Amino acid sequence: MIGKGLAGVRTWQCAVLCLGLVSGIATQAAADCPGHPDALGTSRTLVVDPREHLRIGTMQYAETLPLEDHEVVLTFDDGPLGHNSKQVLEILAAQCVKATFFAIGRMAKENPEGVRKLRDAGHSIGTHSQNHPLTFNKMPAEQAKKEIDDGIASVTAALGDSTAPAPFFRIPGLLRAGGVEQYLESKGIQTWSADFPADDWRRISSSRVYELAINRLEAKGKGILLLHDIQARTVAALPRILHELKARGYRIVHVVPASPELPATPTEPQQWQLHPPSENVAISHWPKIPNFVFAATAPLPAPALSDSYWHDDWPIPVAGTSDRGKRRGVPLPLQAPWPRQAPPLPERAAIALPAPSASVFQMQDRLRFALTRAPRSAEPAIAAGPRRVADGAKPAGAGASPRAVAGKPNLGRVHRASASHAARHATQAGGRPPKRLVQVKKRNV
Repeated sequence: MIGKGLAGVRTWQCAVLCLGLVSGIATQAAADCPGHPDALGTSRTLVVDPREHLRIGTMQYAETLPLEDHEVVLTFDDGPLGHNSKQVLEILAAQCVKATFFAIGRMAKENPEGVRKLRDAGHSIGTHSQNHPLTFNKMPAEQAKKEIDDGIASVTAALGDSTAPAPFFRIPGLLRAGGVEQYLESKGIQTWSADFPADDWRRISSSRVYELAINRLEAKGKGILLLHDIQARTVAALPRILHELKARGYRIVHVVPASPELPATPTEPQQWQLHPPSENVAISHWPKIPNFVFAATAPLPAPALSDSYWHDDWPIPVAGTSDRGKRRGVPLPLQAPWPRQAPPLPERAAIALPAPSASVFQMQDRLRFALTRAPRSAEPAIAAGPRRVADGAKPAGAGASPRAVAGKPNLGRVHRASASHAARHATQAGGRPPKRLVQVKKRNV
């Protein structure tokens, strides 16, 4: 009871502390947005070191940003583009929300003022290649490197004042390639994917963009949202998305790169997973077997006869080429592949078996009669046909039945002869004569 009471007190204290923390974050977010007391605001700033976690976003990678439950990072691609990007900046400023923009080098070159406005508003600026080609997964390595380097150079030139963009890069179309990721890693640039998109690059309505963003966020619980600031449907859906995020208790996190003056936010490795495994749930994955190389490939020793347990007391005959093996074309080995050392036979190895008695081979009379074959004298009579069966017998055509005249033998006399012969044989053998069967024809009265 005392343990349960202490547990209840601790749970209540934790609940009060969590409520106070959430209230403090909401108050701070509202206080940082003067003139907009109901603004969503930015709850905190997350400082990351790109060299420690090179690839993030669970749409393609195993890790994502170390976010708490109900925390969201807003990202926008393909800008800046005049009117639409300007409206996105105004909507974010009205809610005091900070986001991360992945600018295209060519767009920054054509609209350098738009890039500087992103910096002046306090947003993070990454790069998105020079021309946004959708062939990063199959283009030559040198071409991919040029796209990356030219995009960084164009954004840097648009910013001016020796200000470099953040070491964040998102591959156009999320068409990842191993060579591209390795090149970004060598330059200390973090590759960004996303945790869920809103499909605002497709030809769908702004309402559909809003529904996809909220529904997918609810399914994940937190993560990186992918949007495009050049799309008019995104401009129309963004106010509703931010309003719904605040209504459902979501918080905005701003991500910036680490620097000598700004160290990375302390995190644990499991925080970089979208849904880290709980300590109360057993991990069902078996450990991976490490790769190894055989140090030596010497042949194993051949087994000896003593290793065989079923040849302990009996000699093994040496197999030779038999006639059966020769006929089948399968030669048998003349000798076993290892030396056979047959043990000597014991002195009393032979086992004396009892000899069968003479009564075993005696046959009873009835069994002998059943096995007696019919006499040969009846066989030619059956196959006689129209010939004479015995001396003094009439031909088949004289006085025979119409069936016998038609070419078939009359078997009636043969059956009677066979029956009388069998009766005499049974009488001589000491058996009883079989009873005669008399066929009586029924006449109509």
